[in-house]
Amino acid sequence: MTSLESELTAPVRRHVVKVHDVPVSALVAEVPCPRAVIVALHGGATTSAYFDHPDHPRLSLLRTAQAAGFTVIALDRPGYGSSAGHEDRMRTPEQRTDFVRTALEALLQGRDQGLGRFLWAHSAGCELAVRMAGDPRGAQLLGVELAGMGRTHHPSALRAMEEWRRDPARTRPSLRQALWHPEDAYPPDVFGGRRIGASSPAYEGDRQGWQEEFERLAARVLVPVHLTLAEHEQVWANGPQGLADLADMFTATRRLVLHEQAGAGHNTSVGRTALAYHLHVLAFVEECALGVAALPAEGVHRRG
Repeated sequence: MTSLESELTAPVRRHVVKVHDVPVSALVAEVPCPRAVIVALHGGATTSAYFDHPDHPRLSLLRTAQAAGFTVIALDRPGYGSSAGHEDRMRTPEQRTDFVRTALEALLQGRDQGLGRFLWAHSAGCELAVRMAGDPRGAQLLGVELAGMGRTHHPSALRAMEEWRRDPARTRPSLRQALWHPEDAYPPDVFGGRRIGASSPAYEGDRQGWQEEFERLAARVLVPVHLTLAEHEQVWANGPQGLADLADMFTATRRLVLHEQAGAGHNTSVGRTALAYHLHVLAFVEECALGVAALPAEGVHRRG
C-alpha cells in the first residue's frame, strides 16, 4: 500500500445532530489542525456518500481533502439521510437554507475551523450553496466550488424533459442516460449510482423559476468562485460556451476560475477522474485559504 493509499483509508465518521427536533446526518473527515473546513453539498437522488463512495476511497473527496489537511463535512441535504420524511418542516428554500446553516453550526461546534469555511457543491446542491454564498453572511466564506450546474440545459436533458411531458413513465431512463453519460467515465460498480442512490424529496420536483432566481443570487456572490463542468456533461450545456454563459452570472465575485474536467461525466466526484478533479479544486481552496483570492479585483479574474 502506498502512502497516499494509506492516508485515503483514514476514518470517515457519520454524525447526527438535531435541528428543531429533526435529525440531520453528515459524513465527517476531520484533521486535528485543519487548513480550513470544506462543507460539501451533494446533488439530487444521492446522499453524502456521493463524496465518499464506500467501495472507492481513491475517488473520495473526504479522504483526499483530509490527506491534504482539510476537515470536510459532507451534509445530507434536507430530505436526505436522517432528515428524509421530514420535508414538511422544510417547505420553502429559505427554511431549507436556515436548516442547513443551523445544522452546520451544530456540527462545527467545538471543532477547529482553521482559516474558515469553503462551500463545495454538486448539481442540485448548488442551489443551497448559491443561496448561502449570496446572502450577506456568505461574505465570510473562503470561496465556493459549483460543479454540474449550468445556465441552459443540454439537448439530451431537454429531450428527457420533453419525454416526461408526453409520458412521465419514460423520464427515468432518459434522465439516467444524461446523468451517467458516458458509461466508461465511471468504474463499472459505480455507474448508475450503485450504493449511493437515494429517493429525492418531493420539493426537488418543483424547480419552476429557479433559473431566474439562480441568476439573481449568483450576482450577489462576493467571494471567489470556481466553476466546473464535465467534458461529457449532458444535463447542462457544456464546453467553453457553457462555462462562459454560467460565468457571466457571477458579476460581483472578486475572482472567478473556470474548469472543464477532462474525461468526466456529470457526476465528477465518483468518476474515474474524480481524484484529478478533487486535487484541482483543492488547489483553489488552498489559494483561498492563503488569501490569494483576496487581492483587488483588477487583473485577478481568471478563466481557464
